[in-house]
This record gives sequence, C-alpha cells and structure tokens, in this order.
Amino acid sequence: MSKYWAFAAVPGVLVLVALVLVVVLLLLKLLWAWTIPDLFPGAVAQGLVAGTISWYTALKVAIFFAVLAAVAGANRDKR
Repeated sequence: MSKYWAFAAVPGVLVLVALVLVVVLLLLKLLWAWTIPDLFPGAVAQGLVAGTISWYTALKVAIFFAVLAAVAGANRDKR
C-alpha cells in the first residue's frame, strides 16, 4: 500500500497549486486596482495606465515578478 501513496497525493498537490495560483492572481488584481489609480490618477484618467487588469495580465505580471525575484536571489547568492 505504501507504493500507491503518490497516486493519491498527486491530485491533491495539483489542486493545492491551482488554488495558490488563483489566490495569488486575485491578490495581484485587487492590489493593482487598489493602488494604481491612487498612485497615478491622471494617467489612469487619460488611459495611459490601466486602472484594472485582466487575469491574463495578472499572470504575466506575476511571472515577471517571479523572474525578477529569481534573478535577485541568484545575484545575492554570488556575493
């Protein structure tokens, strides 16, 4: 029975990863909508900066921040 624990754990891990991704994207969308219009009200009013972002854009921003964090972490390890 101990050989089959992975078959039971894989779906649970996939659900957990999907849930974490959705929560992170939701937080990113909410933080964007909460802070950007206050930081750049004129730019949002003129349409230069988006006041809200889509789920896909939130995913791209999250990937961008993850790459930046990885690069910063890699540079820190070299010191």
